[in-house]
Amino acid sequence: MLLLGNEAIARGALEAGVSVATTYPGTPASEIGDTLARVAKDAGIYFEYSVNEKVATEIAIGAAASGVRALVSMKHVGVNVAADALMTFAYTGTRGGFVLVTADDPSCHSSQNEQDNRLYAMFGGFPLFEPATPQECLDMTKEAFDVSERLEMPVILRTTTRIAHVRAPVVVGALRKGAAKGEFSKDPGRFVTVPAVARERHLVLLEKLREAEEAAEQSEFNVVIGTGENKIGIITSSVAATYALDAVKELGVSADVLKLGFSHPLPRRKILEFLKNRDIVVIVEELEPIIETSIRALVQHEGLTTNVRGKADGLLPRAHEFNEQIVTKGISTALAVDAQHQEECDLPSDLPVRPPVLCAGCPHSATYFAVSKAIGKKALYATDIGCYTLGVAPPYSAADLLVCMGSSVGTAGGLAKVNELPVIAFIGDSTFFHAGVPSLINAVHQRHRFLLMILDNRTTAMTGHQPHPGSRPDPRNPDALPIPLEEVVKGCGVNWLRTVDPYDISTTIDLVNEALAYDGVSVIIARRECALITKRDEKGAIIRKHYIDQEACKKCKTCVTKFQCPAISSIDKVQTIDYDLCAGCGVCAQVCPYGAIKGVE
Repeated sequence: MLLLGNEAIARGALEAGVSVATTYPGTPASEIGDTLARVAKDAGIYFEYSVNEKVATEIAIGAAASGVRALVSMKHVGVNVAADALMTFAYTGTRGGFVLVTADDPSCHSSQNEQDNRLYAMFGGFPLFEPATPQECLDMTKEAFDVSERLEMPVILRTTTRIAHVRAPVVVGALRKGAAKGEFSKDPGRFVTVPAVARERHLVLLEKLREAEEAAEQSEFNVVIGTGENKIGIITSSVAATYALDAVKELGVSADVLKLGFSHPLPRRKILEFLKNRDIVVIVEELEPIIETSIRALVQHEGLTTNVRGKADGLLPRAHEFNEQIVTKGISTALAVDAQHQEECDLPSDLPVRPPVLCAGCPHSATYFAVSKAIGKKALYATDIGCYTLGVAPPYSAADLLVCMGSSVGTAGGLAKVNELPVIAFIGDSTFFHAGVPSLINAVHQRHRFLLMILDNRTTAMTGHQPHPGSRPDPRNPDALPIPLEEVVKGCGVNWLRTVDPYDISTTIDLVNEALAYDGVSVIIARRECALITKRDEKGAIIRKHYIDQEACKKCKTCVTKFQCPAISSIDKVQTIDYDLCAGCGVCAQVCPYGAIKGVE
């Protein structure tokens, strides 16, 4: 089958007999959950989009502790949210196989940082698998479940963006039906981690790690590629291994490559055997020098004379993802091999800049325009993770502080306490359910003063339109109970609450002004379904596309300098609307001060 790395992980879980799968969607991991969601009913497994990664992990822990196999997937920063549960679960261990997938994002393609979650394996004490291809995504997922069950340890499967989103032929195996039900056998001396239990379980974890190291020594995923007799060696893991193998071929050097797929605990005996009789070994790994640091310590401890090269020498960068040119240059420098034929492609300097933009008809554009009209730049904006983060760009420039999911509500309180300017926080509906609720309760309780705007587009839009507790009913999960957003906000203690259609610009402006005058936490829910999922034209509904009447147009450019819509362009002082891109929202007609933008059925 031709599969994405993420799809291969989903397939591997099904072949391993997974019974429960949970996730909170986040790029680059989203397709794992999306794939399982589509087939869950036919496969006979329980799947859910949980409210956040911690809850998703806890659901999977409960299932795995009951003896069934469970998978939880998330992007790398999601592990920060899940870590509170995950760290203690390492102590108790599991009964059924438990696999956590972390999809790391070197170079921050869709993330606020590029943390290396291999450190979580070291921090918490988890066996770690690192696939380098979609085929290994499938194979290692199956092996991870087996190792987890055999050692009774939770296991981490770590991918990166390039592995998650590459597509390749994958040889699949037979599907395996997992147990529909488990049975939790009570054992408070193991699963109830009061201090006396935790102290004992920590010792058990350390012993289990020694067993895991022995499993790594025997693993088929830790393999030497080459004759085994070369004086030059390369030790590598994950997608960096593919670049290293290409570089060795491109440079024409005689080198053996130790490719680590089961990379934590490190198979020290295998590594020592590889290091012996080598003149030089280059360590090739993305982001943190985790393997390199351990190998340098191993060489020193064993008194070896092998010359270890890598990030500590500046041969390879510690930040951002690798490519073949970076790895080839690093290896050629380490080995003093001519690599002049490896020329990087320099992009032309005059290419037009094409930053990401909010979609045509996006209700967030209307919200930001209304806020800017109401208060302009005379405010401090705390923003959050979602499509609306693009409000940072002109013409709105409505983002001054961003940290993590749900942080806008908390940081808004801090900003409001020490600044004179009014404070406005932006958060999406899915993000609010994920991590905004506790901060809102705190803000009301502590009598903070700011305006919270919940941009409710009825879905988790940025990661692929997955459902959340406040979105429309999910046909794949008809038993899910929708949670009214207004009731949640009221339950947090908020007294000033209004709901508005952001397409109604004048009403939104009035509400923003009214909310900012309130002495306390005010909340506006700007509700309008994401333009990409609005069911237009399905039942013959009439869409009012818009155009610019060139005779009425005064060339003021308000529609392009103060309002952002990719359907509107300005070329040679002429403003036009692309008929095919126009979503028919009609906001631009309200934006134009001269009534030059008109609708046509």
